[in-house]
Formats: sequence, structure tokens, C-alpha cells
Amino acid sequence: MNDEVYTEILLDHYRSPRNYGSVENPSAQITEHNPLCGDTVHFSLKVEGGKIVDIKFVGQGCSISQGAASILTELVKGKSVAEVQAITDADFLKILGIRLGPNREKCALLSLNALKKAISTKNV
Repeated sequence: MNDEVYTEILLDHYRSPRNYGSVENPSAQITEHNPLCGDTVHFSLKVEGGKIVDIKFVGQGCSISQGAASILTELVKGKSVAEVQAITDADFLKILGIRLGPNREKCALLSLNALKKAISTKNV
């Protein structure tokens, strides 16, 4: 696929976010903010038996940060905490499939960094 296809996928997730909202009685939750651009993302998730069985997000910001958060929720649902912790920044940027400058990479990685922090700081 080329950049245009990946850009359309990201924009579709921005316009029609998947897993948008809040999980009731979450095992973990976190809000992260990027002060450089103003993007904010809040994740709530339920972990059972070491697996993410439900995850939702709410947020505000650019199409990259919000689209990436939506894509991330679909990617990690059903995965183990260990599998999620193993996703590198480079892995996630490759999944997103678009070339970004350093400042825009921060937008794309906000959600991954927030989720990793949520599952590492809680006993989930």
C-alpha cells in the first residue's frame, strides 16, 4: 500500500473513531497530553487474565493523534499485556504506514506511550 491508502485509513479512524468512549469499571486508565500541540488522549481498559479484553478512548487533537488512538485500540484488543509492551515506536509507526516528521511522530505515538504507561503502572 502507498502513503495515500494509509492516510485514508488514518483519516477514516479520525472521522469515525473505533472504541470511542469509556470502559465501565476499568482495570486501568490514563490521560496523556502533548503540551507542544495540545493533543490529549484518555484510555480506559479492562484486563482479565493478562489480556486486554476491552479498551476505549476519548480525546481531542489532530487527525494523526486521534486516528492513531483509534487504530491502536483495534490493534491491542485481545492481546496480552506483554504483547502490547513489546510494540515499539517503530512498529507502531510502520503499522500507521505514513511518513511523519519528528513533531508529527509525537502526535502519532502519544496513544502508544499513554497505553504502555497505563499498563505498566497498574497491576493489570
